[in-house]
Amino acid sequence: MSDAAEPQTNDPIALRAMLAAERAENERLRQIIKELQRHRFGRRAESLPVDQLLLGLEEAEQIEAEGFAGEEAADPAKRAERARKRRANRGALPAHLPRVEQIIDIQDKTCPCCRRALHAIGEDVSERLDIVPAQFRVIVTRRPKYACRTCEEVVVQAPAPGRLVEGGIPTEATVAHVLVSKYADHLPLYRQAQIYARQGVNLDRSTLADWVGKAAFLLRPVHTRLFERLKASDKLFADETTAPVLDPGRGRTKTGQLFAYARDDRPWGGSDPPGVAYLYAPDRKAEQPIRHLQGFVGTLQVDGYAGYKVLAERNAVSLAFCWSHVRRKFYELAQSGPAPIATEALARIAALYHVEGEIRGCSAEERRAARQARSRPIVTALEPWLREKLGLVSQKSKLAEAIRYALSRWQGLTRFLDDGCVEIDSNVVERAIRPIALNRKNALFAGSDGGGEHWAVIASLVETCKLNAIDPQAYLGDVIARIVAGHPQSQIDDLLPWAYAPQPLKAVA
Repeated sequence: MSDAAEPQTNDPIALRAMLAAERAENERLRQIIKELQRHRFGRRAESLPVDQLLLGLEEAEQIEAEGFAGEEAADPAKRAERARKRRANRGALPAHLPRVEQIIDIQDKTCPCCRRALHAIGEDVSERLDIVPAQFRVIVTRRPKYACRTCEEVVVQAPAPGRLVEGGIPTEATVAHVLVSKYADHLPLYRQAQIYARQGVNLDRSTLADWVGKAAFLLRPVHTRLFERLKASDKLFADETTAPVLDPGRGRTKTGQLFAYARDDRPWGGSDPPGVAYLYAPDRKAEQPIRHLQGFVGTLQVDGYAGYKVLAERNAVSLAFCWSHVRRKFYELAQSGPAPIATEALARIAALYHVEGEIRGCSAEERRAARQARSRPIVTALEPWLREKLGLVSQKSKLAEAIRYALSRWQGLTRFLDDGCVEIDSNVVERAIRPIALNRKNALFAGSDGGGEHWAVIASLVETCKLNAIDPQAYLGDVIARIVAGHPQSQIDDLLPWAYAPQPLKAVA
């Protein structure tokens, strides 16, 4: 917030009114800050959704901007000063955006004194961001027919290019837009249909659903290959979240699961590109990750879900557990009231994270050396301390539960000390799960198990694009067009998001 402006009047009544308004606004901002703090630090039952808090901040900023606009209208000097600050702080607009130039010139180019011709000595150039609303257009494809005057039965015509929706109206770019709107921007299909209708394009929701289903079917091989490439890694993150699915037989929803398997080696400078693959499953049984990760050999970084322990017992998988989950349990206790043991545990875990913050971006060997020298003594002292405190508290208490949670996973919690490629927590995959939760909040549920699988296929490609700084809409539009045009299965690696470099399609001979 900017400093309060000086009053523009000496009228005592007006001044009191302005002061009352300012106090009211300050109180409003204090309440918003308190809600933010409660959301960040309070118990989950007391917290508010982040979206709700952001709305409050947006309104406060709008009120501030309205006040500034009134001041600038009354005081040209302030308007000029704030304009100067905006020009200095806004930064340059991206170079890749097209520029539409407009020249604002004088009409009379003669000197107002002597009437001789003026000559240009320079110019002032400013740039503003402009938005052209989404515009529909119609692609008209013409295929001329040719006949031979001598051979009456000969008719020659170029073959029709393949389409995702044969006999349908959408281009591949249109379908990609629908996919990204649904799975990246979290707009359910019925809302998209409403947006299109405002521009005079009436598309039934079921029509959009048909396009999504066809695209998901077409993209399945790319999704399968993405997961195969991730499973070939030495280390993966895994997590799962609920995916409510309509169950028509019972007239209500059932709880499916979306398992997320992610790779991100950037914190230690690894060469493999980041990616995430979601797999839908009708339940959360241990058989699901066992089936998904068949053939995976390496380290799996996870939370405390017991199904991964069964996986480790059956397969050649080493589990690395998440210190963030351990910390969270002590944090909840420390926030509920005086809790010296939980507070001490948090301080010791914070020391581990302090080391991690300093070595992020270093090579795996440098990270391992720093952990051995600085983090291992902290962890070595923490285990007997936890065991000692466990013997002093009620075994039925939440504190005992938090301590047992850590001690029962100690081998996996300490694995990061000996391997610089392993992270201290599984936050990488937790971040990958958040878009699924947002989509679930807006869409409420998938229409069937098949809808859950579509969700997994398309969301995997969209989120992997985002991890690799690739525009998912351009990617999906081009990849769908290539597959429809007959892209060879043997070159499917060229269609993975991290290998993507769009090339113009060749004309069909």
